[in-house]
Amino acid sequence: MSNNSSTAHPKGLYILFMTEMWERFSYYGMRAILILFMTKALLMDKALASNIYGSYTGLVYLTPLLGGYLSDRYWGNRKSILIGGIVMALGQFTMFFSGSMYETGEASRMVMYAGLILLIFGNGFFKPNISTMVGQLYPAGDKRVDSAFTIFYMGINLGAFFSPLVCGGLGDTGNPADFKWGFMAAGVGMVISTITFYLLKNKFIVDASGKAIGMPKTNLQRASNDDSIPKFKMNHVLTWLVVGVGLFFVFKQFFAFDFFGSLIFGGAITIPGLIITDKSLTLVERQRIWVIFILCFFVIFFWSAFEQAGASLTFFAEEQTNRDIPMTIPGWLILVAYMALAFYLIKFFTWLLDGSKRTMQVTTAISLAALVILFFMGKIETFTQAVIPASWFQSINALAIVVLAPLFSMLWIWLGKRNMEPSSPLKMAFGLFFLCLGYVVIAVGVNGVAPGVRVSLFWLTTLYMLHTVGELCLSPIGLSMVSKLAPLRFSSLLMGTWFLANATANKFAGTLSALYPPGPGEFKQAADKGINNLPDILNGTATATAEQVKTLTDASIPFHWPTFLGMHVTDLYHFFLIFITMSAVASAILFLLFRWLNKMMHGVH
Repeated sequence: MSNNSSTAHPKGLYILFMTEMWERFSYYGMRAILILFMTKALLMDKALASNIYGSYTGLVYLTPLLGGYLSDRYWGNRKSILIGGIVMALGQFTMFFSGSMYETGEASRMVMYAGLILLIFGNGFFKPNISTMVGQLYPAGDKRVDSAFTIFYMGINLGAFFSPLVCGGLGDTGNPADFKWGFMAAGVGMVISTITFYLLKNKFIVDASGKAIGMPKTNLQRASNDDSIPKFKMNHVLTWLVVGVGLFFVFKQFFAFDFFGSLIFGGAITIPGLIITDKSLTLVERQRIWVIFILCFFVIFFWSAFEQAGASLTFFAEEQTNRDIPMTIPGWLILVAYMALAFYLIKFFTWLLDGSKRTMQVTTAISLAALVILFFMGKIETFTQAVIPASWFQSINALAIVVLAPLFSMLWIWLGKRNMEPSSPLKMAFGLFFLCLGYVVIAVGVNGVAPGVRVSLFWLTTLYMLHTVGELCLSPIGLSMVSKLAPLRFSSLLMGTWFLANATANKFAGTLSALYPPGPGEFKQAADKGINNLPDILNGTATATAEQVKTLTDASIPFHWPTFLGMHVTDLYHFFLIFITMSAVASAILFLLFRWLNKMMHGVH
């Protein structure tokens, strides 16, 4: 039976699945506890921690432009993935060292910054390369490709689901000294990812003919791709380079953005400007590119609100959500889970490596016996958790994706057969609507609640579920839309522009999270330092003395309400109102524009 007609997937798909699953475990596990580490262990105020978080997650989407270019021109996918994996593992273990020395203050911060830089650059080499290898496993026209990407996408969400539970369970315990164990778990996940890929790539990461994929391109191959590379005139490039530098200084000096924010926001205008003013574009090409840019603009509003999950919504889970739900998992149940996991892992790798049935039986017996011995030695203990860690809420989205994604896939197919499937712009408008609805729910939950009173976890859980519905309406069609609308010679650059929109959104998410109003945590810190009238200072009914100002500043405690467009954000209701207004307006405008955008797409759906 030929590969093209076979329904079985090549084993290389499962290597890439495992590699990506563990990498996503590493990324999302670290991200789940990052902002809690900065505020609880390093004692940063929420505004500073939010801006650092936004810079980190924004640059994570920016460096794939560099990593993709180096891979395409010089290194190839394989080498880039290995380099990226090693650098990210080093970054996670650097975060572990930062957590180990958190009491040293500034020194720990410097180590943390080094770890974040390593993670940013490592991700730049890893992220753009592994997904491109999935399609290369199959011959052209193979109908298994869509199914392969679905399996691969499940790997991403499995990693994203388990990582907050593991890394958050180890690090988010209420004891600042434990954050390092969460970072350690993330580092171990990255090591597993890299070793899995390194050991098995040569045997399994091959195309249908058995030829290795992801190798560096030859000079002949690079030359043959010249037609797919845009040829900008030097004066055109220099003009927009000057514009970009000017925008950087405008954002830095007049809008008071930090270095990374000015860089990202300036680039978000400069690169689209460079592309759309190219004189080689035809009218149809230019209109299709305008559709990409317009939708990129709306995507920024979606992701900047959606990505509050790792920032302000984590603050909300930590301080304002009633998480007092005691849990006890008996040791024998944990043993059964370990045994089932060990059995299936051994069976999987035996199949993968073409091992004999006898080898699998012996290895399984030894592994299960070892687990039983550990149980009776007391090494596998009953797990008790009195309070749900705030970081665990970040697993809801990934779990909901796994459950709902197949249903949405069937829904689009059902509507398509009846010529009722919404166009890409209309789907994105629905995505913004459900995003808005999620914030409406949580705003209702906090409205009128007395300061310091925790609300039911129902409100936050419902928000995450509605946001997942919004994500499924918007996210899966984004990259597909760019690939369909982009002229061939601009395809890579426009895909980079789409990632740049995500970078802008994540940085903007940090800026918005910095508006989170002071809450019980800050009030308690101030009271511990002898300042019991902080609420009065914030409300303007009392004026802080010079000594109080110094004490509050030294302790990184805010003593003024954050403001947004001249409005004081005095409570959570007004904070969430920002996202309701932003997403509602964006959704309404996109609903009004979608028919016009459909026409500009010239038949592309």
